[in-house]
Amino acid sequence: MSDTPARDAAGGGLEAVTTGGDALIGMATLGKTAAALALVVLIILAASAVLKRVGVSRQRHGGRLQVVGATAVGQRERVVIVQVEQTWLVLGVGGGQVSKLHELPAPADAPAEPAAGGIGFEAGDSFATRFAKALKHNAGLKDRSGVGRGRS
Repeated sequence: MSDTPARDAAGGGLEAVTTGGDALIGMATLGKTAAALALVVLIILAASAVLKRVGVSRQRHGGRLQVVGATAVGQRERVVIVQVEQTWLVLGVGGGQVSKLHELPAPADAPAEPAAGGIGFEAGDSFATRFAKALKHNAGLKDRSGVGRGRS
């Protein structure tokens, strides 16, 4: 008779463990789902940061608005030249507002596409070529004679 209460206690304990186990399995599943969601959000944020850093153009194909050039004239103020069809608009941008400073016809020899930008870049250069040129420029490796490397 003394074995029966021990078996009942052991059986009751087993039921408690299996019931608790189901709850633990549910919490583990919820944790895995939350971790997967956090990973997806992290990937999206990282991708948007990379795209901003690379400067992916948001202009649609066939767009009529093109930024020709811009320069800073203050801490938050800029002068921007924008081409709209065959007209250049000189705009002052700053303090949450945009003011038209001047309007002039676009020159006939104005490039149809934005300039390649950067020292020594050509319009047809591939990414690898531009990257190699930028690395050489930043490292000061202009030529093999030692000029530009800080040597005399």
